[in-house]
Amino acid sequence: MEYILRTVDAQLRRLVDDVPAVAVDGPKAVGKSSTAARVARSTVNLELPDERELVVGDPGRLNRLARPLLIDEWQHLPVVWDQVRRAVDAGAPPGSFLLTGSASPVDQPLHTGAGRIVRLRLRPMSLSERCLAAPTVPLSALLTGDQPAVGGDSPVSLEQYADEITATGFPGIRETPPRSRSDVIDGYLATVIERDFPDAGHSVRRPTALRAWLRAFAAATSSLTAYTQILDAATPGEDDKPSKVATFAYRDTLERMWLLDELPAWGGHNHLGALSRSPKHHLVDPGLAARLLGVNAASLLDQPNPDRPAIPRVGTLFGALFEGLATLSVRVYAQANRATVSYLRTAKGTREVDLIVERDDGRILPIEVKLSSSVGDSDVAHLIWLRNALPGEVLDAVILTTGKAAYRRSDGVAVVPLALLGE
Repeated sequence: MEYILRTVDAQLRRLVDDVPAVAVDGPKAVGKSSTAARVARSTVNLELPDERELVVGDPGRLNRLARPLLIDEWQHLPVVWDQVRRAVDAGAPPGSFLLTGSASPVDQPLHTGAGRIVRLRLRPMSLSERCLAAPTVPLSALLTGDQPAVGGDSPVSLEQYADEITATGFPGIRETPPRSRSDVIDGYLATVIERDFPDAGHSVRRPTALRAWLRAFAAATSSLTAYTQILDAATPGEDDKPSKVATFAYRDTLERMWLLDELPAWGGHNHLGALSRSPKHHLVDPGLAARLLGVNAASLLDQPNPDRPAIPRVGTLFGALFEGLATLSVRVYAQANRATVSYLRTAKGTREVDLIVERDDGRILPIEVKLSSSVGDSDVAHLIWLRNALPGEVLDAVILTTGKAAYRRSDGVAVVPLALLGE
């Protein structure tokens, strides 16, 4: 399969030039090995038993291989993490080691690597990486605070956005013909439940219960649904349901496997009043959520709000998954700009902004997401409220849509089709 350029490529090359060791984190099949291999001169794949045996029998072998050395799926032999850390302490030069991993081991205590190993997150492909349209509105420009002119025309239709949600941002899955793609995603999820969970240190006594909980979590995409409600939706009418402790273990393990990517609440300012502190629920890719719920692009368009399982939500499932696609994309672009992403919601729910992109100096870019081609005054009301509440701290204000053109409204809010937003 031909390599598809990723936003993270430039970040990785910069880090390889500047630091001794970089760990590329992300879920299985997200493209970590392919991305890291482009800058590596030699590779050790610890997913293979023979490779593990060689390293165990001859630990000095890692020091004799050409640098940068890629240690792929390092979590299968966690001792190499400390071996790399010690090599950095001993003066390893920039560009010595690359590590990729699909889970963080729990059965062996490890040094965090802080100050020695720089960690770089690789998420599924953003919309701009999928090359549906040439991005005309870079997030970097919106983060300057100069409120630049925005423009451009998007060729992406509502039907294509539905297709992109269900196709996922996993490179290999996207290459599968559409008629077989759902089978591939089903196999991916089955492997997660049946094999990867035990490998990550958590044996699942009832795989069907875990899958039901995942389905309920998927139905809660882009919401603040309480975990107790997710559990109730996963096991309606059942007395013998997983305990809260068991579901905590589900969440912890999925986070270690980089499959949960919940959006944190923004810290905010005291004079905004009390703000929500609960995370907004997201799987690492909205396509996984769509498949867990048994919906495809056609059903999102024809029946946009199936309740399987029933989770209270504002708006449609299509809207929630579109917000998930926007959140994934904005996170990829924000990381490239050394910014963080969160959301804002007042404790009483009277004000909410879908995404808050925050620079390292604390100034913010609020973004709303709307599954619509048109924007009215009510759609930007919370953006304008926040801009007025924090004068001098709001860099710009943006609403992401499914529309055809990027432009600025008379109130200064930038209206940007999601397909036109880039790094």
